[in-house]
Amino acid sequence: MSVRFTLIALALGTAVSASAQVPQRDVARRAAIHPVATVPDMRAWLARVPVTRAFPPDFAASLRAQAPLFTIEMTTAPGCVPCADAWTRLAAFRARYGWQVRVLGRDEALLRSGRLGLPWVGHPVIWVRPIADPTRIVPIAVGTDHDANIARNAWLAARMLTGLPPQTGLRAMAKFTGIVGAGGAR
Repeated sequence: MSVRFTLIALALGTAVSASAQVPQRDVARRAAIHPVATVPDMRAWLARVPVTRAFPPDFAASLRAQAPLFTIEMTTAPGCVPCADAWTRLAAFRARYGWQVRVLGRDEALLRSGRLGLPWVGHPVIWVRPIADPTRIVPIAVGTDHDANIARNAWLAARMLTGLPPQTGLRAMAKFTGIVGAGGAR
């Protein structure tokens, strides 16, 4: 079981098999993000990440229909290369699908991570939550990812928050996610 799958499973409160061990904080941090400090390093890392190419026929319409119900929140930090990339991608997502996108403060992100038993891995962390329920959250990216993968993860998170069996959504999210984090302290 990948660390990403484990972290998302923990976030949703789903049971992780007894044979899977919850990683230690440092192990999880190293596995969850690839530190980059420059745009060329980030692009090189993302070039190795598979891009989702197959979507259901109603994918775009479904994301647009979910816009009044869900929001995307992201932590950020000054000088964070993946943060700048993720904000650019989220601005395009907002324009295409109409979802709200807002900054999530570090303190709130720490509280969320702690409530979910996740290690704090730094900036950026991208979350989806129902607008009407700030306690139901799904992390969809740690670092940045391709536009198609972010859209797919938001779609899967919305579906998991409205009844899709978490195991199904988690397998799909973990399959292609490219996780790229900021170099330096977290």
